[in-house]
Order: sequence, then C-alpha cells, then structure tokens
Amino acid sequence: MRAVVYDRYGPPDVLRVAESPRPSPRIDEVLVRVRAATVNRTDCGFRNPKPFFVRFFSGLRRPRHRILGTEFAGEVEQVGAAVTEFGPGDRVFGVNADRFGAHAEFVCVRERAPLARLPDGIGFDEGAAAGDGVILALTCLRWARLTRGQRILVYGASGSIGSAAVQLANHIGADVTAVCDSKGVGTVSSLGADRVIDYTRHDFTAIGETFDVVFDAVGKTSFRRCRHLVKRGGAFVETDLGFMWQNPILSLLTWRIAPKRGLMPLPRYRKQELLFLKELLQARQYRAVIDRRYPLEQIVEATRYVESEQKIGNVVVVVSQ
Repeated sequence: MRAVVYDRYGPPDVLRVAESPRPSPRIDEVLVRVRAATVNRTDCGFRNPKPFFVRFFSGLRRPRHRILGTEFAGEVEQVGAAVTEFGPGDRVFGVNADRFGAHAEFVCVRERAPLARLPDGIGFDEGAAAGDGVILALTCLRWARLTRGQRILVYGASGSIGSAAVQLANHIGADVTAVCDSKGVGTVSSLGADRVIDYTRHDFTAIGETFDVVFDAVGKTSFRRCRHLVKRGGAFVETDLGFMWQNPILSLLTWRIAPKRGLMPLPRYRKQELLFLKELLQARQYRAVIDRRYPLEQIVEATRYVESEQKIGNVVVVVSQ
C-alpha cells in the first residue's frame, strides 16, 4: 500500500510517499481503507518533537510511529473475528490518536476506539476533518463546566479546535465571543459566534468585559494576559503548555482557588465523544471547516501549510478517491 513514512525527526521534508506493508486486523480491530485524512498539530509535533520531553512519547532516538495521521474517514475493508459493531463496506470516520497510521491507504483501528459510522450525506473529507478538533474542544469545555447562558471567549476561533469550540459552545447555549484574525472573521461568523473580534485591529483584552470561560484554543496567549477577563469563579482554559510552561503549574496551584483557574486538561479520546459528534453531523448542527485539500503525494506541502499557522479550520489529505 502507499503510505507517508518518515525514519528520522526533522522538517516536513523528512516525509515521503513509499510502499509499506498492508496491515492485518487483529481479533478486535477494524481495517479501514482510508479515503481522507488530515494533517494536524499532533502529526507535526510528533514529526519534529519539541520540547525534547515529547520524545518520551514519540520515541527517544527515532520515530516510534513510522506512519503519522490520526484523523481519517473511509470504508471498512475487513474486521477481526471479535468485531460486532462494523462490517465490510461501512463508511466510517474516527481518530487513531494513540496509534497513528492514517496517512496511508489502509489503517487498523480498535473497535472500541473513537470510531463510528459516517452519517449519510457527509463526505469523507468532512468526516476526516471533524474528530480531533471536536474531542479536544469538548475536553476543554467540559473541564471549564460551560453551561447554557454563560459567556465564553474563544481565542484562536478560526483553527481546528477553535472552530469546533465556537460551534459546541453555541450548541450548549452559551453566549460566544470569538477572537481571530481578519482572514477568519467571515468563516467564524458563519459558525454561530454572537460576536467576532479581529485581533489584528482590536486588542481583545481591552474590551472591558468579563466571561465565565476564556478558552485559548491555540496556546498563543497567557493566563497572565487574560486573567482580568475571567469572572469570579470562572475558568481560563488553554490547549498548550503556555508561556514558560505555566499552565501545568497553574493547574496544580489554582484548581481549588476562586476566582480564577488556569487549566490545561488532558484530552480524552473516547468513543462516546465521537458518537456525540456523529449525532451533531447527522442533525447538520456541526460542520468541519476545511481550508485546503491536498493529494497524498503533496504531504510535504500540506504539512508546511499547517506549520505556517495560516490555516482556517483543517487541512485534508485525499488518500484515495
């Protein structure tokens, strides 16, 4: 099978398309013929692990996972003997976050992993682009205990996680203020944000308002900069380590302290989150934002674009038609 492989850490150029053995499903696994995948920041972070401690997960001296890719959509090709939920020919989508392998024509996924049937009318590209951002956004919004009627500010609202957070917060019934650059204003407005602030034209920290939740969906701001935006008893949530790796420390020091908490929750990749997303997709209450699509052979260009930090939503890799 064709797959994108890499044997050493480095820039996007270490990636190449090559022939690789087709995997065989174990007793509890599903073999999926991949139609579409994405390039996301997890792929980039494992390909060129920084800071160094990331190598404890990706492999100390060389990559542990030779084929990257966590998000995918495609058709079930074969199932293991113990699999009961899926059968050959089923259209599915999912996230293989702990095992990767989606940048290939075939990938094996555990039946109990975040894997679900793709609703009718939803294309493979949208299915591939939906999972990871929603799961990460859900993790953060649930940790922050966002509820109907509360106010949330989403910074980085045009990215994969941010665009998911805007839609999920709107679905919950929260009042959503989204912050992004000029390029993303139109898209973010269409996702249900109550108001959108262009940070290239206005300082969002000086708007004179407070929120129940401030969510940095790209890890580009800081608790120190945003703490005055958080209401008493509210939460600041971030998807990254933060300035000077402050967020894990703040999570430990302030989790019991009002009025403000600094949080960096660990993602929970569970099937129930993907089944919830399936319901939203089926009801047309969620749509994955796709910026660009690249064929598998242009994986280096796709990765460079993701690392340019200019994308809106997701970058899809078309593996096979």
